[in-house]
Amino acid sequence: MQVLRLLAEPERHFGHQWSADAVEFGVCMTMITEELGVAQPTASKHLDILKQAGFITVRRHQKRSYCKRDEQAITNYLNWLQQELSLQSES
Repeated sequence: MQVLRLLAEPERHFGHQWSADAVEFGVCMTMITEELGVAQPTASKHLDILKQAGFITVRRHQKRSYCKRDEQAITNYLNWLQQELSLQSES
């Protein structure tokens, strides 16, 4: 959740990124790792889970990987979750 919150406002949290525009291109995994204050393998594992879930996209540029929220996938999931919770409360 913390990663998704950070990536929701890339200009606020990662405006100092110089290698690519954080809003348009995404945020460098190294910067996300630093912001989280965790080891690189830990951050990579969590980012991979978010990627597999479809909540972020990852693209490579030169030697770096950049992460960006997939807003449509997040919206779709939230809509699905709301619908499922509504159906369960009707039962």
